[in-house]
Amino acid sequence: MSADESAVPESWGSPRSKTITWYDPRVTAEAGAQMSGLDHLRAMAAGELPPPPIAELFGMRFHSAEKGEVVFVCTPDESAYNPIGLIHGGLVCTLLDTVAGCAVQSTLPVGTGYTSIEIKVNYLRPVHSGAELRAHGWVTKPGRRVAFAEGDVRSADGKVLATASSTCLILGG
Repeated sequence: MSADESAVPESWGSPRSKTITWYDPRVTAEAGAQMSGLDHLRAMAAGELPPPPIAELFGMRFHSAEKGEVVFVCTPDESAYNPIGLIHGGLVCTLLDTVAGCAVQSTLPVGTGYTSIEIKVNYLRPVHSGAELRAHGWVTKPGRRVAFAEGDVRSADGKVLATASSTCLILGG
């Protein structure tokens, strides 16, 4: 946006803002290196470790974490709108990448990490702001070097909005 707000057309309305606060991500990463993946996720869910900054940016919150399966919730606001007034697919893809990756993480022993190497997303319905999204991820095939996971994002009434399949490279161990 222009630094000179007087040049902005009145039809644009008043400017809006969003403040994001996060904590040093090294705290969570260093603690995670000493824990199993599931214990690490559960410590973040319980508030014993700070969530990663990306969770704060998009408003993602842990709902549950079990071995091979996680659920996050997110209520996107208009700051995530694309040019046609819908929630940008990138936010939905980020949710899916997060739940698929965390599902894989939940299966990993101490000293082992992961990184996404591929994700394929299918967008099935438009996503509007203000309604809670539930993102569910589950492992379809664990592995020592590569693991596979799937996920979906559903509306508050249970309609599937998007699905994904993901491949993660297992690091360390």
